[in-house]
Amino acid sequence: MAGFLLGFDVGSSSIKASLVDAQSGSLVGSATSPDSELKIHAAQPGWAEQDPEVWWEHVQKSAALLRSRHPAQLAGVAAIGISYQMHGLVLVDRQGVPLRPSIIWCDSRAVPYGNRACEELGAERCLQRLLNSPGNFTAAKLAWVKQNEPEIFGRIDRMMLPGDYIGLKLTGEAVTTPSGLSEGILWDFVDDAPAAFLMQHFGFPRQIVPPVKPTFAEQGAVTPQAARALGIPAGIPVAYRAGDQPNNAFSLGVLNPGEAATTAGTSGVVYGILDSPRYDPQSRVNTFVHVNHSRECGRYGVLLCLNGTGILYSWLRRITARAFPDDAPTADYPAMNDLAVQAPIGCQGLQILPYGNGAERMLENRDIGASVHGLNFNIHERCHLLRAGQEGIVFALHYGLQIMRDMGIRIDTVKAGHANMFLSPLFQTIFATVTGTEVHLYQTDGAEGAARGAGVGAGLFGSPEEAFGGLERTRVIEPDRSVAGQYREAYQRWEGVLQRELSGAPDGQAHDTPPGLSS
Repeated sequence: MAGFLLGFDVGSSSIKASLVDAQSGSLVGSATSPDSELKIHAAQPGWAEQDPEVWWEHVQKSAALLRSRHPAQLAGVAAIGISYQMHGLVLVDRQGVPLRPSIIWCDSRAVPYGNRACEELGAERCLQRLLNSPGNFTAAKLAWVKQNEPEIFGRIDRMMLPGDYIGLKLTGEAVTTPSGLSEGILWDFVDDAPAAFLMQHFGFPRQIVPPVKPTFAEQGAVTPQAARALGIPAGIPVAYRAGDQPNNAFSLGVLNPGEAATTAGTSGVVYGILDSPRYDPQSRVNTFVHVNHSRECGRYGVLLCLNGTGILYSWLRRITARAFPDDAPTADYPAMNDLAVQAPIGCQGLQILPYGNGAERMLENRDIGASVHGLNFNIHERCHLLRAGQEGIVFALHYGLQIMRDMGIRIDTVKAGHANMFLSPLFQTIFATVTGTEVHLYQTDGAEGAARGAGVGAGLFGSPEEAFGGLERTRVIEPDRSVAGQYREAYQRWEGVLQRELSGAPDGQAHDTPPGLSS
């Protein structure tokens, strides 16, 4: 075995590239572009768009950074893998040129289109064949384009997910995967094929869905033009692609039933594995084909997603930056974490609902916005606000985790990359204690996982399990039983506020006692 593996993680905040030594399994180097977060354009409330060409621009820039540091290794790349932000919609013409900006994952405009399709097709049919309501996913977003931008719809040659578009730029070939189509609610789990009945209902021509290839497989060869742009050999295969959350699970070696992964980047996710297709009747969590799924050995990923996670903490950083002392004019995240620790558990009644980034699936696609509750001008300071942000994020994930457990998913241990919100020791402890799980942190990320996936798809590893040589576990966090009761009380108060927001009841109105924490 020889050569190097290149992975790209195409996120909504940035594009990261990682280079892995295929023989040792060790990370050679990584690079991120741009330095600041990519813009999300919102022409109207609830909208969220990005230009696919900007993603490609920063794919090239991240590769250029790697090339400046590791030129020989980049020139020896044997295969490429792609991870990408899920649920986005990219539309291209016959020349592969985008017809409009991508409607990305946190855009809410398609909710009525998905809900109406579920009503007209029948909820039972949708859940049995799609394992989800069409909701606010890629298929519903295309239905919005068909209704509101018919001229653009008429010019579509291919509809793609964000990773499919980057694959097109690398290889000149438009292809997709079962996992990708399932995340767009375009995969029929009964027929194990693209969902023809749903496409017919929406009036989508069958040919706009690209050819389907396995997640781990040669999905096209890098063109000479793309090779020159990135500084890699022409003709090498793109051999893996997956949405960011299935890929995050793969990056952590989460492949089999009983295993789970979590992440807390722009959005927050818990992702558990099943060996048989199950669904939440209200589609508050969603079931997709996992990366190692096959007809013979079914593997399904159940995804709980909270849109407003790292983006909430980023917002808190911006609004508190000027409040830091002169010797710390920029509120960096470690300084914020140090300050948050100074507030007590429960923040003396201050609570934040972190739902300010579009319609939330766990709330049945309602967009209730973020909100702050219990603010007392006499006692609450920055430390309370920062801790309430971290607690609110974990409380929201715990709220959704109850849904997964009600589906029969047992989660006692979760794996996470030592990154984003999980860099905070306080967040680590809150998460473990509130959810009652043991958290295992690893030194890896989505781009590194995509590189390892490319090694599987190109045959450099014999199986997905063999791809994890060199994966380093950095820490294990156990629940703090000594303060679990305090967190239970704080969660119950928080969940009561959420129920009042959902019902429209005034503050102080009684509600049923919410579920407690694991003990």
